[in-house]
Amino acid sequence: MTVRRGWRKAARWLVTVLVLFLNAAVAADDMARERQAMVDEVASMARAFGAGAGRGALDPRVLAALGRVPRHEFVSGALRFAAYANRPLPIGHGQTISQPFIVAVMTDLLKVGAGGTASDGTPREPGAVLEIGTGSGYQAAVLAELGVKVWSIEIVEPLAKEATERLLRLGYANVTTKFGDGYHGWPEHGPFDAIVVTAAASHVPPPLVRQLKPGGRMVIPVGAAFQTQQLLLVEKRGDGTVTTRQMMPVRFVPLTGGH
Repeated sequence: MTVRRGWRKAARWLVTVLVLFLNAAVAADDMARERQAMVDEVASMARAFGAGAGRGALDPRVLAALGRVPRHEFVSGALRFAAYANRPLPIGHGQTISQPFIVAVMTDLLKVGAGGTASDGTPREPGAVLEIGTGSGYQAAVLAELGVKVWSIEIVEPLAKEATERLLRLGYANVTTKFGDGYHGWPEHGPFDAIVVTAAASHVPPPLVRQLKPGGRMVIPVGAAFQTQQLLLVEKRGDGTVTTRQMMPVRFVPLTGGH
């Protein structure tokens, strides 16, 4: 009788584990479908609005990267139901995870990642990207999916700690984060092939321009806090001169820190 009860208990445990496994598999499949729907919507918006880059489509590599990052892991459990909605979501401390379309556009404008050729016809190397404003770590993860090395700075200490732990748990070993004021960049790891700023500044920080490689690109929202800003594309030419173009209106939380 004791052996029979033991087998019954083991069988019930096995059934429970199997049900949990199947539920997890179904949930993962649902998330995959939602993620693909998000990517399709982003691609459709890019075609409609020119992707903010003067052309009607985003780089397929960027869309593929967006499709690989589990955005639901970068929001709270209470907001997972909305993780793949094409809109920003709060992540605490007055900060947000950016709208997927904006993440895709900014990533596309940086022109980084392995594969293809640079503007001078040479093979494109993966390179290194500096991110100012880690937030939840989502933008860094999308960049990491393109094969680049990402150096990311976050000024809100709890967010910096959470993002570091999250990115490590998800296996993004090519992302290095730190807590600090990003206005002055991360000079010991520069110069960078590209720089992305995920909060609105009142101006383009000169230290970041100095840490941009010749031929490099910076994408940064510039304008007044809590108002419509302009997403700027800053390009440094081979001779060190800098050009700036307004790409599209955006709204970001303000860049904070000493400047």
